[in-house]
Amino acid sequence: MLEQHIKIVDCTLRDGGYYTAWDFSSELVSAYFDAMVALKIDYVEVGLRSPVNKGFKGGFAFSSDEFLRSLSIPIELENRIGVMVNAAELPKETYALFFTLKTLFSVKSESPVTLVRIACHVNEFEAMLPAIGWFKQRGYRVGINLMQVADRSDEEIVKLASLAVHYPIDVLYFADSMGCLAPGEVKHIAALFRQAWQGELGIHTHDNMSQALVNSIQAVEVGVTWVDCTVTGMGRGPGNVQTEYLALALSERRRQQPNITRLLEVIRHYFKPLQVRYGWGTNPYYYLAGKYGIHPSYIQEMIADSRYSEEDILAVIEHLKIEGGKKFSLDTLDAARQFYQGEARGKWAPTSLFAGREVLLLGTGPGVKLHRHAIESYIRQKQPLVLALNTQSAIDQSLIEVRVACHPIRLLADCEAHANLSQPLITPASMLPEDVLESLRGKTLLDFGLQVKADTFDINANYCVLPTSLVVAYALAVLTSGKAKRVLLAGFDGYPAGDPRNEETTNLFDAYIQMCNGVDLLCITPTQYRLPTVSVYGLIESEA
Repeated sequence: MLEQHIKIVDCTLRDGGYYTAWDFSSELVSAYFDAMVALKIDYVEVGLRSPVNKGFKGGFAFSSDEFLRSLSIPIELENRIGVMVNAAELPKETYALFFTLKTLFSVKSESPVTLVRIACHVNEFEAMLPAIGWFKQRGYRVGINLMQVADRSDEEIVKLASLAVHYPIDVLYFADSMGCLAPGEVKHIAALFRQAWQGELGIHTHDNMSQALVNSIQAVEVGVTWVDCTVTGMGRGPGNVQTEYLALALSERRRQQPNITRLLEVIRHYFKPLQVRYGWGTNPYYYLAGKYGIHPSYIQEMIADSRYSEEDILAVIEHLKIEGGKKFSLDTLDAARQFYQGEARGKWAPTSLFAGREVLLLGTGPGVKLHRHAIESYIRQKQPLVLALNTQSAIDQSLIEVRVACHPIRLLADCEAHANLSQPLITPASMLPEDVLESLRGKTLLDFGLQVKADTFDINANYCVLPTSLVVAYALAVLTSGKAKRVLLAGFDGYPAGDPRNEETTNLFDAYIQMCNGVDLLCITPTQYRLPTVSVYGLIESEA
């Protein structure tokens, strides 16, 4: 059999769009296209063709024919333009599938697109197979990208290959979705597909464990002929194999000497600044995620949220290592905004604990530790009810009566600490994921419901509707519902200059103070927020 040409598919504008909302400047796109021509890239996958329009996304999220015609696509890239559709966004019933595809695609002769690839999980594969014939009849080249194949048994992979042979698929891809494969496993999976599938095979590698290039080369060694890449590896989580390395590594096999100068200029002018801004690329967190088969989006979302420290992220990884990284919903990683969109539910009324009481609310700032002696003296003298955020433990634990936490990821990060703390925990227990509840088994939970809805403060007997999932907002709602007499705050120092949490928390306090039924707040340690403030030292009575 003649050696087949190794085809490189660059997906920078599609995979990199997960960072930029598929919004790229015309200058970047034009320079990028010129670099792809110089490298002799076989296909450029310019973006998604999505039927879902929710929130702002740039033109490369939809990659309509009209939009593509507005781009300055070099003549050398004609018949080399590809788009991807996600099976998760398509109907699974064949008639509805065809109807949706008809709204998205014209015939090839009327479109700048040549290659269409369908990304699907294994459980979506059979439902997507009829789409292959639909696209072929309209003149397109068609590929299917199977995700998370590494999780499947040998028998399942052979079965997938056996199904594929009955459809006119131009290239059948397998993706190292978790970035967890080693070269030997790549070789093994390719061999399993070859037990039934004799057509062209492709691979899409992720770089969690810095194996993307090695795995791509190994795949080519065992007969894979289509290889994906992105400029600087730009893509979800740790990203992909880097175009600049792959083109050089495969130059002899492709019998082409790539001109990489133009690409290096594009990287310096456009992609390096983007990488500094968005931070893709592997790191120890992604390495651990790859090692333990955890979806890289977990890591990406936590790194992007400045609320999570290094210890938090490592604690979540440790938990998900046990769970396999699959039971925990990705929705809970978006600062709980998506998770708490459902109707609020709760079973516990805070009035049973707080009505008429003066409450000392302990934040997590350094002010608590710095002024620990004075705070403890005040507590012992005045006997306020002490409520601590999360696992704040800078004072004598016997003085803390109850704790409050609401963010699922924060709870996961702190589950071991909570298990070792004696205080009951106020949390939206009825609304938490099962694995979070399992982590808190044996803990006394006081179930006060939470819903997150923009520009809303609605506080009720056993639930609240808030504009944010910040734990301080939830704590204030609990205390307001509980009809506390007054709330003193310690440890609300504020964050370093430039930290976006400062503005978010300031706006929260401002909005709360403007509520007609809000409890009076008084800060007793240093704070950057616009709060009435006194000194804890002036509240302590001299001992006789």
